[in-house]
This record gives sequence, C-alpha cells and structure tokens, in this order.
Amino acid sequence: MADDKGTEIKMIDPAELSQAMTGIAERSQRLVADFLQRQTAEPKGNGSLDPLNIGNAFLEMTTRMMSDPARLVEANLSLWNDYMALWQSTARRLMGETSEPIATPDAADRRFKDEMWQDNEVFDFIKQSYLLSARYLHGLVDGVEGMDGHTAQKVDFYTRQFVDAMAPSNFVLTNPEVLRATVETGGENLVKGLNNLLDDLERGKGKLSIKMTDYDAFKVGENIAVTPGKVVFQNDLMQLVQYDPTTETVAERPLLVVPPWINKFYILDLRPKNSFIKWAVDQGHTVFVISWVNPDEHLAAKGFADYMLEGPLAAIDAIEKATGQKQVNAVGYCLGGTLTVCTLAYLAAKGKDSIASATLFTTMTDFAEPGELGVFIDEEQLTSLEEKMSEHGYLDGRDMAMTFNMLRANDLIWSFVVNNYLLGKDPFPFDLLYWNSDSTRMPAAMHSFYLRKMYQQNKLVEPGGITLDGVAIDLSTIKTPIYMLSTREDHIAPWKSTYSLTQRTGGTVKFVLAASGHIAGVVNPPAANKYCYWTNTKKPKGPDTWLASAKQEEGSWWPDWHGWATKGVKQVPARKPGDGKLKAIEPAPGAYVKARAV
Repeated sequence: MADDKGTEIKMIDPAELSQAMTGIAERSQRLVADFLQRQTAEPKGNGSLDPLNIGNAFLEMTTRMMSDPARLVEANLSLWNDYMALWQSTARRLMGETSEPIATPDAADRRFKDEMWQDNEVFDFIKQSYLLSARYLHGLVDGVEGMDGHTAQKVDFYTRQFVDAMAPSNFVLTNPEVLRATVETGGENLVKGLNNLLDDLERGKGKLSIKMTDYDAFKVGENIAVTPGKVVFQNDLMQLVQYDPTTETVAERPLLVVPPWINKFYILDLRPKNSFIKWAVDQGHTVFVISWVNPDEHLAAKGFADYMLEGPLAAIDAIEKATGQKQVNAVGYCLGGTLTVCTLAYLAAKGKDSIASATLFTTMTDFAEPGELGVFIDEEQLTSLEEKMSEHGYLDGRDMAMTFNMLRANDLIWSFVVNNYLLGKDPFPFDLLYWNSDSTRMPAAMHSFYLRKMYQQNKLVEPGGITLDGVAIDLSTIKTPIYMLSTREDHIAPWKSTYSLTQRTGGTVKFVLAASGHIAGVVNPPAANKYCYWTNTKKPKGPDTWLASAKQEEGSWWPDWHGWATKGVKQVPARKPGDGKLKAIEPAPGAYVKARAV
C-alpha cells in the first residue's frame, strides 16, 4: 500500500501484532515482579530520595531568583517577544513567504539533521520553540547571583540534563523521522523499540542499560585487543602483559603503560590500525601493559596505596626480572597517570629512580577545577555513594558509566533512545562504544579515598597532603622528566587544570596539547592524519599564556612523543615474552580484561 506521495506504507499483520504484544506483556510482568522482589530484599533506610542533593540546589536557586523579580519579569518578557517573532515568522512561511529563523541549532547538533526540521513549517516551529525555551531556561539559571560556585554548576548541569531530555526529537509525535518510520512500517518500529527497551531492562536487571553497539560483534582477544603478547606476571589487582617484538632491536629501557582502572586498557589496543600499543611495539619499544582486575566484593578493602604497590611498583619489579632492566619509561593514562605521578613522588621519597621518564595522558593532579565531574562531588553525594558501596564493597560499573554518559547526554544517551526505542533499530557495531560499555567496578576503599582526598579536598597538590604506604606525597620532589599530553576538548580532565602540574614538579616538563577530546585526542595514529597538536618550549604559569605562544603542528603527536622518549636511548636485541626469569602465563590480553561487570 502507498500514500498519495507514493511512499510505501506497510500494514502490520494483526496476528503478528497480537503475538508481539503478548510477549511484551509477559516480559513486562516478569520485570515488574523481579523489581518488586529486589525492592523487598534491599536494606531499608539506606540512601535518600535525593542522593544527588539536586533539590536543595534548585531550592536555593529559586529563592535567589525570586528575590530579584525585575530580572525575572525581564526574562519572561524577552521570551514572550521571541515567541511573537517566531509566530510572525512561521505565519509568513505558511503564506509562502521566506523568513529568517529566530533560533537555529548549533551546526554540530545532530538531533535536527532530518530535512523536515527545516522544510516543514510545523516541525520548524516545534524546533525553534524548543530552542527558544532552552535558551530561556539556561539564561535564567546562569544569571542567578549569590550562589556558590558548586551549587551554580550543579543547577546549570541538571538544567541542561532536563532541557536535553525534553527535546522534541525524543518523542514520537514531534520527531518527523520517527513519524515517517511509523507510517512506513505500520508501527513495527515502535513494537521493535519496545522490545529493545525490555531487552535493556532485562540486561540491566531492572536498571536501564542502553545498548550502544552490537555486543556480539566484538570479542576481546579475537577482533579487539589482538596485539600478540603474553601475560608474564599477575597478582590480586593486575596482570602484566608483555608484547611480542616486531623489530630486531628495541630501546634499552622497557615501556610500562599504566592505564586507568575506571575503564579497561584496550582503548589503547582497539584495532591494529589505531592501536597505540601496536604502534609503540613497531617503533621498537618493549611494551608492558598493566591489565587491571575487574574487582568484586573480595577486594573491597583495596585502597589507593594498594593500587600503587600492586600496580606500577609490582610491575617495575617484574619487568626487571623479565628484562634485567632496573628502570622503565612509564606511560600513565587519566587515573593511571594520577597514580603514576603519586608513584614518582613515592619513589623520590624512597631515593629510588626506577622510572627514568614519565608520560602522562590527560592526567589530573590539581582538582581545584575538575570540570563537570565536580557536579557529583559534595558531602551529601559522597556520603550517599559510600553507603551504596558499603552494601557490596564496590561501586557498580554501570553507575560509573552513567556518570560519564551524562557528560555528553545527547550523544551517549538520547541518540540511542531515539535510534533503539523510537526508530526500532539495532545500534551499529562500533569498537569504541563496545569498550565504553565494558564498564568496571571500583573497590569501595580506593574509590572513597580518591574522591575525597583528591576531588573533594584536593590534597594531592599539598606537600604531604596525602600519605601512601606511610610515605608523604610531595609533587615538588619529582625530578623525573615528564611528557604531558592533554586534549583541548577534554570533558573529563580539562586541559587547563592538567596544566597545573607543569608548575609543581622539580624536573623538566614538556606540555603538549592535542586537538579533540579525552579519547580521540589520545588515540590518534599518524596514519589517520587527523587533528593537530600544539607545543611550546616554555612553560609559563598560566595555560592561556602557554597556548597563546604555542606552535601548532599538524597530524598526530605520537611521533613527537616517540622522539622525546627515545632521545639518546641505547638499542639492544629484541626481547620476547618468557625469555627472561618470568615465564608466560597465558596469551595476551589475559583473563582479567575479559571479566565483564554485567
């Protein structure tokens, strides 16, 4: 069957629809029953109806806003004038005239990419109405005076979450692409979408776990994380992977990669063409990588010091046994970089120089300005989080994943809601999103220490502000040469905050700023010829001053780092895993990285 424009319209078979709805009803009843059973089993009295303390923030904002009624009247009048202009513009378009839009989305806003948002007067009106309302709400909360910085940031963040959630693209009747799909499929897209929703609820055991990619399309060790190597050492917290050489000679000092344990290490080894690990091996490095365990309740008491002792320090000892080398070049990524910096200060206090040079990817040490992650750090939220972790001994990886996804809600939440639930499509196979969904747990003791001592109290920048294994950590004692790589659009480790470390250590620091964000700016192989980076031989006190006099370089920063890391380094015959005193335990990437949290 076709409509008057020739569009093929599918009529859904009543029997198929009835069967589908029966299956949906049965699954829904089972989900509700499971939910009620869990509610009955869960401890009572723990937590709060508002664990994020959003209510108090908005109450304070409203109180202060009402104390300035003139400004509120001015904002409402401005919105009224904007709507009147929009009505006039839409009326002219309906009469066949051309009219300039009153509000336009950002060029990068993919929510309104469908042509109907521009070509159809009704949908154009809906889009512009939303944009005007969004602008009004943001302007209203941004201009409230008298709130402390944290409360203002929280109000702004959750206002944006609300505004993003209410976008017309997220609803069936106001999304032209969804309406078109509903007509063309006879509503089959909505039935399929409801099944997708139930699948996600079942996989999340009652919590919505949005499917971002085809999970069956990837398998760690088979088509991602495939650089050849062997696990040569392991303990409770990590496996140490040594990779097979591809060159006849290698740099004398081995390379130890310390990834974050908030995510899994294979972001640096997704595919051969964009694998930093493989590229480093091909450049003649003997590469070792820490693969952190996905902790459960048995590791609840493991603290930040344990991650240092059983992570990089244990790895350095193991590498000496494997290669005979007492020194390594270390690479720390994100939280792994923060741990690497702590390890440098710890070694300095012990009078050891086990790390000859350190490279830091997107690493925070000064948490005074932590970006939007700071929204989640205050006493009420930390107390609620600690109560939650005390139940199982760890933070569920899904909770951590949702926090990061909220930082880019339109890309990592609402785009999948539209694709999976409204359009009824399956997500596209994408290795990066598979990795992003492969969440890890956080041991309660470590995570509480990290959030309180660093994010909340910012003790790492204070000499002796934190103590690890009985040693007071003082960043100024670090004399090790450091290569710092930060990214200009980083929403997790803001580059201007990471820059602070250049002023705090006692050694040489080369600061490099890459284009793009926390992942794409780091995983940027030379062959891709994408983005650019900035360098500066000076390190002024302020990041803006540094950037103003920095030199822009095209392409990947990887060769620049390689030149820095291997300058004056002696070459030795290539080393194979298992040739030294440490024998191979199992093939890379090892068992630890394959353990999924859900």
